[in-house]
Amino acid sequence: MSSEVAEKRMHRQLMRLAIPAIVIGILSAVLLWAIDTFAEVIEHAIWESLPDALGAAPDAAWWIIGVLSVTGVAVGAIIKFAPGHGGHDSATTELIAPVLKLSALPGVAAALILGLAGGVSLGPESPIIAIAVALAVALCRKFAPRVPPAYVLMMAAAGMLGAMFGTPVAAALLLTETVAAAKKGGLLWDRLFGPVAAAGTAALVADELGISIAGGGLVPTYAGPEWWHVLPAIPIALVAALVGIAAAWAMPRLWRLFRTLKNPLLYVTAGGVILGILGAIGGPITLFKGSDQTAELIGQADSMSAWALIGVAAIKVAALVVAAAAGFRGGRIFPSLFIGVAIGLTVHSLFPGVPLALSLACGVLGVVLAVGRDGWLALFLATAIAGDVSIISIMCIVVLPVWLLVTSAPEMIVHDEKELEAEKADPLF
Repeated sequence: MSSEVAEKRMHRQLMRLAIPAIVIGILSAVLLWAIDTFAEVIEHAIWESLPDALGAAPDAAWWIIGVLSVTGVAVGAIIKFAPGHGGHDSATTELIAPVLKLSALPGVAAALILGLAGGVSLGPESPIIAIAVALAVALCRKFAPRVPPAYVLMMAAAGMLGAMFGTPVAAALLLTETVAAAKKGGLLWDRLFGPVAAAGTAALVADELGISIAGGGLVPTYAGPEWWHVLPAIPIALVAALVGIAAAWAMPRLWRLFRTLKNPLLYVTAGGVILGILGAIGGPITLFKGSDQTAELIGQADSMSAWALIGVAAIKVAALVVAAAAGFRGGRIFPSLFIGVAIGLTVHSLFPGVPLALSLACGVLGVVLAVGRDGWLALFLATAIAGDVSIISIMCIVVLPVWLLVTSAPEMIVHDEKELEAEKADPLF
């Protein structure tokens, strides 16, 4: 086949992908909006309407412990009894997991919504991507059967990432590594065409719906990179990465400890009780996935001591580890972002000569890189939190020693053959 014929054939293939990619992008954004809306309604009822009706303070220790404990019971019941058992255990799977059957999706959505509304320290990433992927695969199997399921999976994952972050850049960066690792010929951007189209469409729709996370505008403007910025930046990022590594080391061990209780009703409930105690100690700012709380923490930082910021970071790290290990469904990106910001604020409080944007970016880069093991995602979020793309020249230097550190450290994932075999044997997965 001549190169000209091959190019024309590829052009036709890409054109056929455009409509499915756009549809998947719209589906992803609307799905994220629906999940967020349901979670916000329940959150408002639990944390505002119900306490008002009972004359209780929603930030009281007993209320926080009670809500997280009941959330643990509810999520544990879903995992125990619902078809599909609430989907894949987020602690044992990567961000993009194997495709679920449609019958499992109501349980996945319910477990996710209850966790988000109840204040569990996990984001929506893993479960909501799993829902989007399953729906997109089912739709394309019926209406676009010529699109390979593996490619549909990438488009759905990219669409949801584009919706969550409000830009297709994050999705393109995250999937570049996956696509490049595939042993297929052709240009990289030919294989990224559909995912980027889905992510771009999802980002536009999410922006119209007002659900993508806000980037920038939270910190003073970065004055621009200077050579000496590298000197404090590397130690800050390394310290932040060590915090993430500690969490990655602890999570699988705690996961196995929880599983000695055998029944998810027991171990998820136990996790909810512990999360409630941690939330009562750290206060409401240490609850939930952390996106809104990140902005709140930055706004309050001037009135907080370095020790108070260290305490907030420590509580959030513990909450992330417990939530992931106890079987709650959710992702670790958003809580890691919060932890990185708390570390960056602590450093700036101790060393005010370090630019705040630089300190925050390094804190985020270190934690996200250790927890997520993706350099592109860490660079993206570090730049986003700083709100100035010029900082990326510093971050590209800083990421190198941090990457050397984290690649020889434990991953924040559980490699459990029995759990994976049980999922494979379940006909609803």
